[in-house]
Amino acid sequence: MTQPPAPREIPAGWYPDPEGKPATRYWDGDSWTDQIGPMLTAPSMPSPFAPVAVDMMGMPVSTSSRLVAALLCFFVGVLGIHRFYVGKVGTGLLQLVTVGGLGIWTLVDFIVILVGTFRDKQGRQLINW
Repeated sequence: MTQPPAPREIPAGWYPDPEGKPATRYWDGDSWTDQIGPMLTAPSMPSPFAPVAVDMMGMPVSTSSRLVAALLCFFVGVLGIHRFYVGKVGTGLLQLVTVGGLGIWTLVDFIVILVGTFRDKQGRQLINW
């Protein structure tokens, strides 16, 4: 004769608080203990493409799009159009006259835009895609 299966027991361990608090609580196998721990789940991370208003230093970021600046730099960078886009008219004219610094200045600008350290006329970083 076989025995009936044993009831499923919940193993001892840390579980979400049964009262709904933002913490964990220890289950000793029979009952909840008074031990309270931190949340087990990681806080939600912001989307990498969600627009941000300030950079890591707390400074405001540019309203210009980094994607638009990168595309302008890639396709018509030797004309300095990407610099006109961010309000840097003086250096945009210099790039126009020097054909993008013979292409070197344009290449450097393109890399700086992609890395995310390019700045507009007010000195604000182009972070938002």
